[in-house]
Amino acid sequence: MALVDLIMPKLGESIMEATILKWHKKPGDTIKEDETVLDIATDKVDSEVPSTTAGVLEQILFSENDVVPIGAVIAKIRAGTDSAVTQSQPASPAAQPEYEEAKLIEEVPYQPSQFMVQPSAAAGKTALKFYSPLVMNIAQQEGISMIELENIEGTGQVGRVSKKDILAYVSAKASGNYPAVTVYQKKEAIVENETPNIQVAVNSTAQVMTGSYTGNIEIIEMDRMRKLIAKHMVDSKNTSAHVTSFAECDVTNLVLWREKIKKDFEKREGEKITYTPLFIEAIVKSIKKYPLLSSSIDGDKVIIKKDLNIGMATALPNGNLIVPVIKNADQLNLTGLTKQVNNLANAARTGKLKPDDTNGGTFTLTNIGSFGSIMGTPIINQPQVAIMAVGAIKKRAMVIETPQGDSIAIRHMMYISLSYDHRIIDGALGSTFLNAVSKELENFDGNRSI
Repeated sequence: MALVDLIMPKLGESIMEATILKWHKKPGDTIKEDETVLDIATDKVDSEVPSTTAGVLEQILFSENDVVPIGAVIAKIRAGTDSAVTQSQPASPAAQPEYEEAKLIEEVPYQPSQFMVQPSAAAGKTALKFYSPLVMNIAQQEGISMIELENIEGTGQVGRVSKKDILAYVSAKASGNYPAVTVYQKKEAIVENETPNIQVAVNSTAQVMTGSYTGNIEIIEMDRMRKLIAKHMVDSKNTSAHVTSFAECDVTNLVLWREKIKKDFEKREGEKITYTPLFIEAIVKSIKKYPLLSSSIDGDKVIIKKDLNIGMATALPNGNLIVPVIKNADQLNLTGLTKQVNNLANAARTGKLKPDDTNGGTFTLTNIGSFGSIMGTPIINQPQVAIMAVGAIKKRAMVIETPQGDSIAIRHMMYISLSYDHRIIDGALGSTFLNAVSKELENFDGNRSI
């Protein structure tokens, strides 16, 4: 019987790795085709990985909590239920790190800012030490500073810090069994490595200190998703030159129309119509006029995305945030948009999103008004180049123009803001697009049918 590789599936254009949360099967278990073998997690969504064939799980190559590159072989299945199991234990810990690190080095582009540490001005001579992308990724996710990383005793080749070493440090740190202050000397040497373009300058003397806290406090550990959100927000700021523009919209016609039709709409469609699909409709119409807002940057190239996939930031019950994506939003009418918005929002809040539900976004909308904020400066959702925030709708006394002259009336007003990547979108285009969305909302046809 054939031995079939179970591969870590591709989960989106910007996702390079996933964390194994739980194995549902163990070596020797019989597996049906499409039966769930394990749960995985990315920074965007948790998901299940099904078997691609029926047979017997012969070998598991990674353990729970391992960070695995997309495309890596995570298990081997002996096709056919009568196959004998020749391997009943996971691969030895010593073998895993080198395999994982080699795969990561092949598949993750080298980014100097992630791997290079500048020597301190007060430092004397420096030595070069190498860290694999896998080790650096774990350090970032676990909040391990470079100075702490320098203090970890490596058991790999020529003292290299392996995945096993850093995970042991993380475990010891979590239990409080690590030294508060460690001072050590490093030899002046250049460590040999199979990836010589990745070099980290290390101070000749390094020191690690724990924080001290006083007063009446409570310390809460970030969960996995919050750590990943924090990392991506910082990465976005470091990647894009953020600029935010603001506009004020009179959405009275839109508000009155929704109030007029919402009961009939729910009765007919079985769905509640919120403001979100109305906002998305206006955004899509405006992107059609200014397609550069639906793009990404690849080096010196601008990639314009003609499939308009609109992400909508959704708050989860635990306080975290996720961004499900409405695919081809420009091809949906208002009823279709409403159903997509409601389905994705419900799936997000009940933990039923699939990996594809958060992939491929080309522009993002965040409704900060649902929490009472009137305006905000959202952070761009990479690799997109723009994100729009809509604030709370408030009644205000406004001066309006009429054929009889100016008058004061009570109007439903809302602020909208657009954060955009100034590397390719200048203020003129950003403001013009923002004004186009504003006009779409202000000129909403209050007599339109559903």
